[in-house]
Amino acid sequence: MSSARTTPRASHHEDAVGAAAGGGLLTYTSLVDGKSVPSDQWVYVVDSDALLKDAFSSLTLKRKLESGRLTPEEAPGDSIVGRVARADSETVVQAVEAASRASVEWNAFPLDVRLDRFGALLHRRLAEQADRTIEILLREGHPLELARWQVSGALECFSPESLAFYRSQMLHETRHGDRRISVRRRPDGVVCLNPPQNAPLSSALLGVTSLMAGNSLVVRAPRSAPLGVMYVLHEVVAPVLAELGAPGGTLNVVCGDPAPMLSAWLDSPLVDDVMYFGSSEAGVRFQERCVAAGKKPILELAGNDAVVVWKDADLEYAAEALTESFYGSGQLCMIPNQVVVHPDVVEPLVALLAEKAAGVRGGSVREEGVLLTPVLRNEKFFACLDDALAGGAELVCGGHAMQDDGTRNPTGIFLEPTVVLVRGLAGAREIQAVRHETFFPLLPVIAAEPAPDAVLLDRFVEFVNSNAYGLRNSVWARDPEVVDQFVTRITKGGLLKVNDSHIGFLPGLPTHGGTGLTGGVYGEANYPILRTSHIQGVSVSGGGIRPRDAVFGAWHAMRAAAAGTPEA
Repeated sequence: MSSARTTPRASHHEDAVGAAAGGGLLTYTSLVDGKSVPSDQWVYVVDSDALLKDAFSSLTLKRKLESGRLTPEEAPGDSIVGRVARADSETVVQAVEAASRASVEWNAFPLDVRLDRFGALLHRRLAEQADRTIEILLREGHPLELARWQVSGALECFSPESLAFYRSQMLHETRHGDRRISVRRRPDGVVCLNPPQNAPLSSALLGVTSLMAGNSLVVRAPRSAPLGVMYVLHEVVAPVLAELGAPGGTLNVVCGDPAPMLSAWLDSPLVDDVMYFGSSEAGVRFQERCVAAGKKPILELAGNDAVVVWKDADLEYAAEALTESFYGSGQLCMIPNQVVVHPDVVEPLVALLAEKAAGVRGGSVREEGVLLTPVLRNEKFFACLDDALAGGAELVCGGHAMQDDGTRNPTGIFLEPTVVLVRGLAGAREIQAVRHETFFPLLPVIAAEPAPDAVLLDRFVEFVNSNAYGLRNSVWARDPEVVDQFVTRITKGGLLKVNDSHIGFLPGLPTHGGTGLTGGVYGEANYPILRTSHIQGVSVSGGGIRPRDAVFGAWHAMRAAAAGTPEA
Protein backbone atom coordinates (compact mmCIF):
# COMPACT_ATOMS: atom_id res chain seq x y z
CA MET A 1 0.00 0.00 0.00
CA SER A 2 1.47 3.33 -1.05
CA SER A 3 1.96 6.08 1.48
CA ALA A 4 -0.10 9.24 1.01
CA ARG A 5 1.75 12.44 0.12
CA THR A 6 -0.11 14.73 2.48
CA THR A 7 0.21 18.17 3.96
CA PRO A 8 -2.04 20.02 6.40
CA ARG A 9 -5.15 21.67 4.98
CA ALA A 10 -4.09 24.79 3.08
CA SER A 11 -7.04 26.90 4.18
CA HIS A 12 -9.77 26.94 6.77
CA HIS A 13 -13.41 27.35 5.81
CA GLU A 14 -13.44 31.07 6.54
CA ASP A 15 -10.38 31.72 4.35
CA ALA A 16 -11.84 29.82 1.41
CA VAL A 17 -15.18 31.58 1.65
CA GLY A 18 -13.49 34.96 1.88
CA ALA A 19 -11.60 34.26 -1.31
CA ALA A 20 -14.78 33.27 -3.07
CA ALA A 21 -16.76 36.26 -1.91
CA GLY A 22 -13.99 38.83 -2.24
CA GLY A 23 -12.85 38.03 -5.76
CA GLY A 24 -9.63 36.18 -4.87
CA LEU A 25 -8.43 32.98 -6.49
CA LEU A 26 -10.12 30.14 -4.63
CA THR A 27 -7.81 27.12 -4.46
CA TYR A 28 -8.51 23.49 -3.54
CA THR A 29 -6.29 20.43 -3.49
CA SER A 30 -7.42 16.82 -3.41
CA LEU A 31 -8.98 15.71 -0.14
CA VAL A 32 -7.77 12.23 0.80
CA ASP A 33 -8.05 10.65 4.24
CA GLY A 34 -8.96 14.04 5.72
CA LYS A 35 -5.78 15.68 4.43
CA SER A 36 -4.76 17.89 1.53
CA VAL A 37 -2.82 16.20 -1.26
CA PRO A 38 -0.87 18.69 -3.43
CA SER A 39 -0.29 18.53 -7.16
CA ASP A 40 1.83 20.36 -9.69
CA GLN A 41 -1.05 20.42 -12.18
CA TRP A 42 -4.17 22.58 -11.89
CA VAL A 43 -7.60 22.91 -13.44
CA TYR A 44 -8.62 26.57 -13.72
CA VAL A 45 -12.16 27.94 -13.53
CA VAL A 46 -13.16 30.83 -15.79
CA ASP A 47 -15.57 33.43 -14.41
CA SER A 48 -18.97 33.07 -16.05
CA ASP A 49 -19.27 36.79 -16.91
CA ALA A 50 -15.85 36.75 -18.59
CA LEU A 51 -16.98 33.75 -20.60
CA LEU A 52 -20.12 35.62 -21.60
CA LYS A 53 -18.15 38.66 -22.78
CA ASP A 54 -15.55 36.73 -24.79
CA ALA A 55 -15.81 32.96 -24.74
CA PHE A 56 -12.91 32.37 -27.12
CA SER A 57 -10.41 34.52 -25.18
CA SER A 58 -11.51 33.10 -21.83
CA LEU A 59 -11.13 29.49 -22.94
CA THR A 60 -7.78 30.27 -24.55
CA LEU A 61 -6.59 31.77 -21.26
CA LYS A 62 -7.76 28.65 -19.40
CA ARG A 63 -5.79 26.40 -21.77
CA LYS A 64 -2.64 28.51 -21.38
CA LEU A 65 -2.85 28.35 -17.59
CA GLU A 66 -3.44 24.59 -17.51
CA SER A 67 -0.58 23.93 -19.92
CA GLY A 68 1.82 26.06 -17.85
CA ARG A 69 2.37 28.67 -20.58
CA LEU A 70 0.96 31.31 -18.24
CA THR A 71 0.92 31.80 -14.46
CA PRO A 72 -2.11 33.01 -12.48
CA GLU A 73 -0.23 36.22 -11.73
CA GLU A 74 0.12 36.88 -15.44
CA ALA A 75 -3.57 36.33 -16.18
CA PRO A 76 -5.38 39.55 -17.11
CA GLY A 77 -8.10 40.99 -14.87
CA ASP A 78 -10.24 38.74 -12.72
CA SER A 79 -11.40 36.31 -15.38
CA ILE A 80 -9.98 33.31 -13.46
CA VAL A 81 -11.81 32.78 -10.18
CA GLY A 82 -10.51 29.45 -8.92
CA ARG A 83 -8.26 26.48 -9.41
CA VAL A 84 -8.41 22.85 -8.35
CA ALA A 85 -5.52 20.41 -8.09
CA ARG A 86 -5.52 17.73 -10.74
CA ALA A 87 -5.01 14.36 -9.08
CA ASP A 88 -2.46 11.93 -10.46
CA SER A 89 -3.04 8.18 -10.63
CA GLU A 90 -1.36 7.58 -7.28
CA THR A 91 -3.67 10.03 -5.53
CA VAL A 92 -6.69 8.31 -7.09
CA VAL A 93 -5.53 4.98 -5.66
CA GLN A 94 -4.87 6.57 -2.27
CA ALA A 95 -8.41 7.94 -2.17
CA VAL A 96 -9.90 4.47 -2.67
CA GLU A 97 -7.55 2.96 -0.10
CA ALA A 98 -8.48 5.62 2.45
CA ALA A 99 -12.17 5.00 1.80
CA SER A 100 -11.69 1.26 2.28
CA ARG A 101 -9.94 1.76 5.61
CA ALA A 102 -12.63 4.13 6.83
CA SER A 103 -15.69 2.16 5.76
CA VAL A 104 -15.59 -0.44 8.53
CA GLU A 105 -15.11 2.14 11.28
CA TRP A 106 -17.74 4.54 9.89
CA ASN A 107 -20.30 1.75 9.52
CA ALA A 108 -19.84 0.95 13.20
CA PHE A 109 -21.24 4.37 14.12
CA PRO A 110 -24.87 4.07 15.31
CA LEU A 111 -27.60 4.83 12.79
CA ASP A 112 -28.66 7.71 15.02
CA VAL A 113 -25.29 9.34 14.36
CA ARG A 114 -24.80 8.38 10.70
CA LEU A 115 -28.30 9.36 9.64
CA ASP A 116 -30.10 11.55 12.16
CA ARG A 117 -27.27 13.67 13.54
CA PHE A 118 -25.26 13.80 10.32
CA GLY A 119 -28.32 14.74 8.26
CA ALA A 120 -29.51 17.37 10.71
CA LEU A 121 -26.06 18.97 11.06
CA LEU A 122 -25.56 18.96 7.30
CA HIS A 123 -28.96 20.55 6.73
CA ARG A 124 -28.08 23.31 9.19
CA ARG A 125 -24.67 23.91 7.63
CA LEU A 126 -26.14 23.97 4.12
CA ALA A 127 -28.63 26.58 5.25
CA GLU A 128 -25.87 28.63 6.88
CA GLN A 129 -23.73 28.46 3.76
CA ALA A 130 -26.58 28.94 1.26
CA ASP A 131 -25.52 32.39 0.06
CA ARG A 132 -21.87 31.40 -0.26
CA THR A 133 -22.79 28.21 -2.09
CA ILE A 134 -24.84 30.27 -4.52
CA GLU A 135 -21.82 32.54 -5.08
CA ILE A 136 -19.73 29.52 -6.07
CA LEU A 137 -22.47 28.33 -8.44
CA LEU A 138 -22.64 31.79 -10.03
CA ARG A 139 -18.92 31.77 -10.67
CA GLU A 140 -19.23 28.42 -12.40
CA GLY A 141 -21.97 29.76 -14.68
CA HIS A 142 -25.25 28.75 -13.04
CA PRO A 143 -27.89 31.51 -13.30
CA LEU A 144 -28.95 32.97 -9.96
CA GLU A 145 -32.46 31.51 -10.16
CA LEU A 146 -31.16 28.02 -10.89
CA ALA A 147 -28.47 28.31 -8.23
CA ARG A 148 -31.20 29.02 -5.69
CA TRP A 149 -33.19 26.06 -7.02
CA GLN A 150 -30.20 23.72 -6.59
CA VAL A 151 -29.55 24.87 -3.03
CA SER A 152 -33.22 24.52 -2.12
CA GLY A 153 -33.17 20.99 -3.56
CA ALA A 154 -30.16 20.10 -1.42
CA LEU A 155 -31.95 21.40 1.65
CA GLU A 156 -34.99 19.26 0.85
CA CYS A 157 -32.70 16.25 0.41
CA PHE A 158 -31.60 16.61 4.05
CA SER A 159 -34.84 18.05 5.46
CA PRO A 160 -36.39 16.50 8.59
CA GLU A 161 -39.15 14.94 6.45
CA SER A 162 -36.62 13.33 4.10
CA LEU A 163 -34.47 12.09 6.99
CA ALA A 164 -37.55 10.52 8.57
CA PHE A 165 -38.30 8.69 5.33
CA TYR A 166 -34.70 7.43 5.03
CA ARG A 167 -34.81 6.12 8.58
CA SER A 168 -38.10 4.31 7.96
CA GLN A 169 -36.44 2.44 5.10
CA MET A 170 -33.18 1.61 6.89
CA LEU A 171 -34.56 -0.35 9.85
CA HIS A 172 -37.82 -2.19 10.66
CA GLU A 173 -38.09 -4.11 13.95
CA THR A 174 -40.77 -6.43 15.36
CA ARG A 175 -41.10 -9.09 18.07
CA HIS A 176 -41.89 -12.76 17.43
CA GLY A 177 -42.20 -14.51 20.74
CA ASP A 178 -38.78 -14.49 22.36
CA ARG A 179 -37.14 -13.21 19.17
CA ARG A 180 -36.33 -9.69 18.10
CA ILE A 181 -36.77 -9.61 14.31
CA SER A 182 -35.29 -6.82 12.23
CA VAL A 183 -35.06 -6.11 8.55
CA ARG A 184 -32.32 -3.61 7.94
CA ARG A 185 -30.20 -2.17 5.18
CA ARG A 186 -26.44 -2.60 5.36
CA PRO A 187 -23.82 -0.56 3.47
CA ASP A 188 -22.20 -1.90 0.33
CA GLY A 189 -18.82 -0.45 1.35
CA VAL A 190 -16.82 1.90 -0.86
CA VAL A 191 -18.91 4.06 -3.19
CA CYS A 192 -17.34 6.07 -6.02
CA LEU A 193 -19.25 8.94 -7.59
CA ASN A 194 -18.79 10.46 -11.05
CA PRO A 195 -21.08 13.55 -11.16
CA PRO A 196 -22.10 15.33 -14.38
CA GLN A 197 -20.62 18.57 -15.60
CA ASN A 198 -23.97 20.40 -15.83
CA ALA A 199 -24.93 20.09 -12.13
CA PRO A 200 -21.95 18.63 -10.27
CA LEU A 201 -22.42 20.33 -6.89
CA SER A 202 -26.00 19.19 -6.35
CA SER A 203 -25.20 15.73 -7.72
CA ALA A 204 -22.28 15.40 -5.30
CA LEU A 205 -24.58 16.29 -2.41
CA LEU A 206 -27.05 13.66 -3.61
CA GLY A 207 -24.24 11.11 -3.44
CA VAL A 208 -23.39 12.23 0.09
CA THR A 209 -26.61 10.55 1.28
CA SER A 210 -24.83 7.23 0.68
CA LEU A 211 -22.69 8.09 3.73
CA MET A 212 -25.78 7.83 5.92
CA ALA A 213 -26.02 4.13 5.02
CA GLY A 214 -22.52 3.60 6.45
CA ASN A 215 -20.60 3.70 3.18
CA SER A 216 -17.42 5.67 2.55
CA LEU A 217 -17.30 7.89 -0.52
CA VAL A 218 -14.86 8.93 -3.26
CA VAL A 219 -16.01 11.75 -5.54
CA ARG A 220 -14.49 12.86 -8.84
CA ALA A 221 -14.85 16.59 -9.38
CA PRO A 222 -15.36 17.05 -13.16
CA ARG A 223 -12.61 18.99 -14.87
CA SER A 224 -15.11 21.23 -16.66
CA ALA A 225 -16.71 22.42 -13.39
CA PRO A 226 -14.73 21.28 -10.34
CA LEU A 227 -15.02 24.28 -8.05
CA GLY A 228 -18.53 23.71 -6.69
CA VAL A 229 -17.87 20.06 -5.87
CA MET A 230 -14.63 20.91 -4.10
CA TYR A 231 -16.23 23.77 -2.20
CA VAL A 232 -19.28 21.91 -0.92
CA LEU A 233 -17.35 18.77 0.06
CA HIS A 234 -14.36 20.58 1.62
CA GLU A 235 -16.27 23.37 3.32
CA VAL A 236 -19.74 22.02 4.03
CA VAL A 237 -19.70 18.22 4.31
CA ALA A 238 -16.20 17.48 5.64
CA PRO A 239 -16.55 19.74 8.71
CA VAL A 240 -19.77 17.97 9.69
CA LEU A 241 -18.08 14.57 9.45
CA ALA A 242 -15.16 15.89 11.51
CA GLU A 243 -17.58 17.16 14.17
CA LEU A 244 -19.04 13.65 14.43
CA GLY A 245 -15.59 12.08 14.73
CA ALA A 246 -15.81 10.19 11.44
CA PRO A 247 -12.54 8.70 10.15
CA GLY A 248 -10.75 10.91 7.61
CA GLY A 249 -11.24 8.55 4.68
CA THR A 250 -15.03 8.57 5.01
CA LEU A 251 -15.10 11.30 2.34
CA ASN A 252 -12.50 11.81 -0.38
CA VAL A 253 -12.59 14.11 -3.40
CA VAL A 254 -10.23 14.28 -6.38
CA CYS A 255 -10.31 16.02 -9.76
CA GLY A 256 -9.20 14.34 -12.96
CA ASP A 257 -10.09 12.90 -16.33
CA PRO A 258 -13.10 10.57 -16.23
CA ALA A 259 -11.87 7.67 -18.37
CA PRO A 260 -8.72 6.73 -16.41
CA MET A 261 -10.41 7.34 -13.06
CA LEU A 262 -13.42 5.20 -13.89
CA SER A 263 -11.09 2.44 -15.10
CA ALA A 264 -9.10 2.67 -11.86
CA TRP A 265 -12.29 2.29 -9.85
CA LEU A 266 -13.39 -0.72 -11.89
CA ASP A 267 -9.96 -2.34 -11.55
CA SER A 268 -9.80 -1.83 -7.78
CA PRO A 269 -10.94 -4.76 -5.61
CA LEU A 270 -11.75 -2.20 -2.90
CA VAL A 271 -14.59 -0.47 -4.79
CA ASP A 272 -18.12 -1.81 -4.36
CA ASP A 273 -20.49 0.66 -6.10
CA VAL A 274 -20.06 3.29 -8.82
CA MET A 275 -22.57 6.11 -9.27
CA TYR A 276 -22.28 7.25 -12.87
CA PHE A 277 -23.86 10.32 -14.46
CA GLY A 278 -23.72 10.64 -18.24
CA SER A 279 -25.40 9.94 -21.54
CA SER A 280 -27.54 6.85 -21.96
CA GLU A 281 -25.31 5.43 -24.66
CA ALA A 282 -22.15 5.73 -22.56
CA GLY A 283 -23.96 4.70 -19.38
CA VAL A 284 -25.29 1.42 -20.76
CA ARG A 285 -21.78 0.50 -21.89
CA PHE A 286 -20.40 1.42 -18.47
CA GLN A 287 -23.07 -0.70 -16.80
CA GLU A 288 -21.74 -3.75 -18.66
CA ARG A 289 -18.20 -2.97 -17.52
CA CYS A 290 -19.38 -2.64 -13.91
CA VAL A 291 -21.17 -5.96 -13.89
CA ALA A 292 -18.19 -7.68 -15.50
CA ALA A 293 -15.95 -6.22 -12.77
CA GLY A 294 -18.33 -7.23 -9.97
CA LYS A 295 -19.37 -3.66 -9.12
CA LYS A 296 -22.89 -2.38 -8.57
CA PRO A 297 -23.71 0.24 -11.24
CA ILE A 298 -25.97 3.09 -10.13
CA LEU A 299 -26.76 5.05 -13.27
CA GLU A 300 -28.07 8.60 -13.68
CA LEU A 301 -28.40 9.00 -17.42
CA ALA A 302 -30.50 11.02 -19.85
CA GLY A 303 -34.10 11.99 -19.30
CA ASN A 304 -36.77 12.45 -21.95
CA ASP A 305 -39.57 13.45 -19.64
CA ALA A 306 -43.19 13.45 -20.81
CA VAL A 307 -45.93 15.83 -19.71
CA VAL A 308 -49.61 15.03 -20.31
CA VAL A 309 -52.09 17.90 -20.58
CA TRP A 310 -55.73 16.74 -20.39
CA LYS A 311 -58.70 18.73 -21.66
CA ASP A 312 -59.69 20.08 -18.21
CA ALA A 313 -56.17 21.13 -17.17
CA ASP A 314 -55.36 24.55 -15.75
CA LEU A 315 -53.70 25.72 -18.96
CA GLU A 316 -52.17 28.83 -17.39
CA TYR A 317 -50.30 26.80 -14.80
CA ALA A 318 -49.51 23.98 -17.21
CA ALA A 319 -47.92 26.39 -19.69
CA GLU A 320 -45.90 27.97 -16.88
CA ALA A 321 -44.60 24.56 -15.82
CA LEU A 322 -43.75 23.69 -19.42
CA THR A 323 -41.40 26.69 -19.67
CA GLU A 324 -39.19 24.77 -17.23
CA SER A 325 -38.13 22.92 -20.38
CA PHE A 326 -36.01 25.95 -21.26
CA TYR A 327 -34.31 26.43 -17.89
CA GLY A 328 -30.55 26.15 -18.21
CA SER A 329 -31.09 26.18 -22.00
CA GLY A 330 -32.56 22.70 -21.71
CA GLN A 331 -29.27 21.28 -20.41
CA LEU A 332 -30.84 19.65 -17.35
CA CYS A 333 -31.88 16.01 -17.33
CA MET A 334 -35.08 16.44 -15.31
CA ILE A 335 -36.97 19.07 -17.34
CA PRO A 336 -40.02 18.53 -19.58
CA ASN A 337 -38.88 17.19 -22.94
CA GLN A 338 -42.17 16.43 -24.70
CA VAL A 339 -45.82 17.32 -24.18
CA VAL A 340 -48.83 15.16 -25.11
CA VAL A 341 -51.96 17.31 -25.36
CA HIS A 342 -55.66 16.54 -25.54
CA PRO A 343 -56.90 17.72 -28.98
CA ASP A 344 -59.51 20.01 -27.41
CA VAL A 345 -56.91 22.31 -25.82
CA VAL A 346 -53.98 22.24 -28.26
CA GLU A 347 -54.39 25.73 -29.69
CA PRO A 348 -54.89 27.65 -26.43
CA LEU A 349 -52.06 25.76 -24.72
CA VAL A 350 -49.63 26.40 -27.57
CA ALA A 351 -50.53 30.09 -27.60
CA LEU A 352 -49.94 30.40 -23.86
CA LEU A 353 -46.69 28.47 -24.07
CA ALA A 354 -45.33 30.68 -26.86
CA GLU A 355 -46.23 33.78 -24.85
CA LYS A 356 -44.50 32.54 -21.72
CA ALA A 357 -41.47 31.19 -23.60
CA ALA A 358 -40.77 34.70 -24.87
CA GLY A 359 -40.12 35.76 -21.27
CA VAL A 360 -37.38 33.19 -20.67
CA ARG A 361 -34.17 35.08 -21.32
CA GLY A 362 -30.41 34.94 -21.17
CA GLY A 363 -27.85 37.35 -19.75
CA SER A 364 -25.42 37.58 -16.87
CA VAL A 365 -25.86 34.82 -14.32
CA ARG A 366 -26.12 37.46 -11.60
CA GLU A 367 -29.23 39.10 -13.06
CA GLU A 368 -32.58 38.27 -11.51
CA GLY A 369 -34.83 36.35 -13.87
CA VAL A 370 -32.11 34.99 -16.17
CA LEU A 371 -32.76 31.30 -16.89
CA LEU A 372 -30.94 30.61 -20.16
CA THR A 373 -27.28 29.59 -20.16
CA PRO A 374 -24.78 29.92 -23.03
CA VAL A 375 -24.66 27.15 -25.63
CA LEU A 376 -21.20 27.37 -27.14
CA ARG A 377 -21.85 24.76 -29.82
CA ASN A 378 -25.34 24.87 -31.29
CA GLU A 379 -25.05 22.85 -34.48
CA LYS A 380 -26.85 19.87 -32.91
CA PHE A 381 -29.75 22.12 -31.94
CA PHE A 382 -30.26 23.28 -35.50
CA ALA A 383 -29.84 19.76 -36.87
CA CYS A 384 -32.52 18.52 -34.45
CA LEU A 385 -34.83 21.41 -35.33
CA ASP A 386 -34.36 20.76 -39.05
CA ASP A 387 -35.18 17.08 -38.49
CA ALA A 388 -38.43 18.01 -36.73
CA LEU A 389 -39.51 20.46 -39.43
CA ALA A 390 -38.63 17.98 -42.16
CA GLY A 391 -40.79 15.43 -40.36
CA GLY A 392 -43.84 17.69 -40.53
CA ALA A 393 -43.57 19.60 -37.26
CA GLU A 394 -44.62 23.25 -37.25
CA LEU A 395 -42.39 25.93 -35.75
CA VAL A 396 -44.40 27.78 -33.08
CA CYS A 397 -41.70 30.09 -31.72
CA GLY A 398 -37.93 30.42 -31.42
CA GLY A 399 -35.51 28.64 -33.69
CA HIS A 400 -32.65 31.18 -33.72
CA ALA A 401 -29.39 31.97 -31.95
CA MET A 402 -29.30 35.28 -30.14
CA GLN A 403 -27.15 37.61 -28.09
CA ASP A 404 -27.60 38.11 -24.37
CA ASP A 405 -29.94 41.07 -25.00
CA GLY A 406 -32.28 38.88 -27.09
CA THR A 407 -31.15 40.21 -30.47
CA ARG A 408 -31.10 37.45 -33.07
CA ASN A 409 -27.55 36.78 -34.23
CA PRO A 410 -26.18 33.64 -35.93
CA THR A 411 -23.04 33.88 -33.76
CA GLY A 412 -24.94 34.44 -30.50
CA ILE A 413 -24.18 32.07 -27.63
CA PHE A 414 -27.80 31.81 -26.48
CA LEU A 415 -30.64 29.95 -28.18
CA GLU A 416 -34.22 31.15 -28.28
CA PRO A 417 -36.71 28.96 -26.39
CA THR A 418 -38.17 26.93 -29.24
CA VAL A 419 -41.52 25.15 -29.49
CA VAL A 420 -42.57 22.86 -32.35
CA LEU A 421 -46.05 21.40 -32.84
CA VAL A 422 -46.27 17.75 -33.88
CA ARG A 423 -49.74 16.72 -35.08
CA GLY A 424 -50.60 13.15 -34.13
CA LEU A 425 -49.24 10.56 -31.71
CA ALA A 426 -48.85 8.08 -34.54
CA GLY A 427 -45.37 8.48 -35.90
CA ALA A 428 -44.40 11.21 -33.39
CA ARG A 429 -41.35 9.26 -32.30
CA GLU A 430 -40.00 9.29 -35.83
CA ILE A 431 -38.97 12.83 -34.94
CA GLN A 432 -35.65 12.92 -33.14
CA ALA A 433 -36.75 15.60 -30.66
CA VAL A 434 -39.53 13.30 -29.45
CA ARG A 435 -37.62 10.02 -29.56
CA HIS A 436 -34.52 11.16 -27.64
CA GLU A 437 -33.46 13.73 -25.06
CA THR A 438 -32.44 16.90 -26.89
CA PHE A 439 -30.50 18.83 -24.19
CA PHE A 440 -31.42 22.11 -25.92
CA PRO A 441 -34.22 24.64 -25.37
CA LEU A 442 -36.42 22.74 -27.85
CA LEU A 443 -39.82 21.43 -26.76
CA PRO A 444 -42.11 19.35 -29.02
CA VAL A 445 -45.84 19.60 -28.31
CA ILE A 446 -47.69 16.54 -29.62
CA ALA A 447 -51.36 17.09 -30.48
CA ALA A 448 -53.20 13.79 -30.15
CA GLU A 449 -55.59 12.72 -32.90
CA PRO A 450 -59.28 13.30 -32.01
CA ALA A 451 -60.90 10.27 -30.35
CA PRO A 452 -63.24 9.46 -27.47
CA ASP A 453 -61.73 10.32 -24.09
CA ALA A 454 -61.51 6.69 -22.99
CA VAL A 455 -59.49 5.88 -26.10
CA LEU A 456 -57.30 8.95 -25.66
CA LEU A 457 -56.55 8.07 -22.06
CA ASP A 458 -55.40 4.60 -23.12
CA ARG A 459 -53.23 6.09 -25.84
CA PHE A 460 -51.68 8.66 -23.52
CA VAL A 461 -50.82 6.04 -20.90
CA GLU A 462 -49.35 3.73 -23.54
CA PHE A 463 -47.31 6.58 -25.02
CA VAL A 464 -45.81 7.54 -21.66
CA ASN A 465 -45.10 3.94 -20.63
CA SER A 466 -43.50 3.11 -23.98
CA ASN A 467 -40.93 5.89 -23.62
CA ALA A 468 -37.46 4.33 -23.80
CA TYR A 469 -36.43 6.73 -21.01
CA GLY A 470 -38.03 7.13 -17.59
CA LEU A 471 -36.90 9.93 -15.30
CA ARG A 472 -39.92 12.14 -14.49
CA ASN A 473 -43.45 12.39 -15.83
CA SER A 474 -46.13 15.00 -15.17
CA VAL A 475 -49.90 15.08 -15.65
CA TRP A 476 -52.19 18.10 -15.76
CA ALA A 477 -55.85 17.16 -15.22
CA ARG A 478 -58.67 18.05 -12.82
CA ASP A 479 -61.13 15.16 -13.06
CA PRO A 480 -60.31 12.91 -10.05
CA GLU A 481 -61.14 9.74 -11.97
CA VAL A 482 -58.82 10.73 -14.82
CA VAL A 483 -56.07 11.63 -12.37
CA ASP A 484 -56.52 8.27 -10.62
CA GLN A 485 -56.26 6.43 -13.95
CA PHE A 486 -52.98 8.15 -14.81
CA VAL A 487 -51.53 7.64 -11.32
CA THR A 488 -52.51 3.97 -11.32
CA ARG A 489 -51.46 3.09 -14.85
CA ILE A 490 -48.28 5.11 -15.48
CA THR A 491 -45.66 2.66 -14.24
CA LYS A 492 -42.48 3.96 -15.88
CA GLY A 493 -40.25 6.65 -14.43
CA GLY A 494 -38.76 7.48 -11.06
CA LEU A 495 -41.21 10.29 -10.25
CA LEU A 496 -44.76 11.24 -11.25
CA LYS A 497 -46.18 14.66 -10.43
CA VAL A 498 -49.76 15.82 -10.92
CA ASN A 499 -50.73 19.49 -11.34
CA ASP A 500 -47.35 20.68 -10.11
CA SER A 501 -43.98 22.01 -11.20
CA HIS A 502 -42.11 19.37 -13.14
CA ILE A 503 -38.72 20.16 -11.58
CA GLY A 504 -39.68 21.48 -8.14
CA PHE A 505 -38.30 19.55 -5.18
CA LEU A 506 -40.48 18.05 -2.44
CA PRO A 507 -39.46 16.47 0.88
CA GLY A 508 -39.20 12.71 0.86
CA LEU A 509 -39.56 12.39 -2.91
CA PRO A 510 -36.61 11.36 -5.12
CA THR A 511 -34.77 14.04 -7.05
CA HIS A 512 -33.13 11.61 -9.47
CA GLY A 513 -33.39 8.09 -10.80
CA GLY A 514 -35.63 6.31 -13.24
CA THR A 515 -36.25 3.39 -15.53
CA GLY A 516 -35.19 2.39 -19.04
CA LEU A 517 -32.40 4.42 -20.62
CA THR A 518 -32.46 6.75 -17.63
CA GLY A 519 -31.37 4.21 -15.02
CA GLY A 520 -30.32 1.10 -16.92
CA VAL A 521 -31.58 -2.40 -16.22
CA TYR A 522 -31.41 -1.80 -12.46
CA GLY A 523 -33.01 1.62 -12.70
CA GLU A 524 -35.50 3.05 -10.24
CA ALA A 525 -36.00 6.20 -8.18
CA ASN A 526 -32.58 7.01 -6.83
CA TYR A 527 -32.19 7.37 -3.10
CA PRO A 528 -28.43 6.76 -2.81
CA ILE A 529 -28.78 5.78 0.85
CA LEU A 530 -30.92 2.87 -0.40
CA ARG A 531 -29.23 2.17 -3.73
CA THR A 532 -25.80 1.83 -2.08
CA SER A 533 -27.04 -0.55 0.60
CA HIS A 534 -28.63 -3.98 0.69
CA ILE A 535 -31.33 -5.68 2.75
CA GLN A 536 -30.36 -8.00 5.57
CA GLY A 537 -32.68 -9.88 7.90
CA VAL A 538 -31.70 -10.45 11.55
CA SER A 539 -33.23 -12.56 14.34
CA VAL A 540 -31.99 -12.26 17.91
CA SER A 541 -33.27 -14.73 20.49
CA GLY A 542 -32.81 -14.54 24.23
CA GLY A 543 -31.53 -18.12 24.15
CA GLY A 544 -34.59 -19.98 25.44
CA ILE A 545 -35.70 -21.50 22.12
CA ARG A 546 -34.86 -25.12 21.43
CA PRO A 547 -33.40 -25.42 17.88
CA ARG A 548 -35.56 -28.47 16.98
CA ASP A 549 -38.66 -26.52 17.96
CA ALA A 550 -37.51 -23.65 15.75
CA VAL A 551 -37.24 -26.06 12.82
CA PHE A 552 -40.34 -28.24 13.30
CA GLY A 553 -42.50 -26.34 15.76
CA ALA A 554 -44.49 -24.38 13.19
CA TRP A 555 -45.55 -27.59 11.44
CA HIS A 556 -46.70 -29.25 14.65
CA ALA A 557 -48.58 -26.12 15.72
CA MET A 558 -50.38 -25.97 12.35
CA ARG A 559 -51.46 -29.65 12.51
CA ALA A 560 -52.59 -29.28 16.09
CA ALA A 561 -54.67 -26.21 15.21
CA ALA A 562 -56.24 -28.02 12.27
CA ALA A 563 -57.15 -30.98 14.47
CA GLY A 564 -58.50 -28.75 17.20
CA THR A 565 -56.23 -30.36 19.78
CA PRO A 566 -53.70 -28.73 22.08
CA GLU A 567 -50.17 -28.57 20.71
CA ALA A 568 -47.98 -31.37 22.00
